[in-house]
Amino acid sequence: MEWRPEKGALNIGELLRHLWVSEEGVRRCALAGDFSYYEIRVPKGLHAVMGTPGSLEEELANNGRVHADTVSAVAALPESEFDQERAHLELGFRRKVAVILFGINEHEIHHRAQLMTYLRMLGTPVPLKIARK
Repeated sequence: MEWRPEKGALNIGELLRHLWVSEEGVRRCALAGDFSYYEIRVPKGLHAVMGTPGSLEEELANNGRVHADTVSAVAALPESEFDQERAHLELGFRRKVAVILFGINEHEIHHRAQLMTYLRMLGTPVPLKIARK
């Protein structure tokens, strides 16, 4: 959990924590217009919103919990809400709800690939669920 590819990069635990903390904050922005995540993240940096990583089991459980909450909340969202706009002029932020939500997917794909690369660098076999057959 403490390994990092170079000085200054997030370690594995921090990366796992970043995934769910970010998803939760971005979801609140998209669905409720709550910019509190960005209001801290933008001026103070990533570590200001992230907190201290827990154990592997805790971080994986939090990732699962937050993602399930996101899927459930988005599934309940009326279709008309996807075209609504969220704006925060001081942050220079203006996007449609659908675009913000797609960003969650892109962010997760990026960091999952990053984690997979780290694991392969460390000699960890590819998990069976995603191994080529």
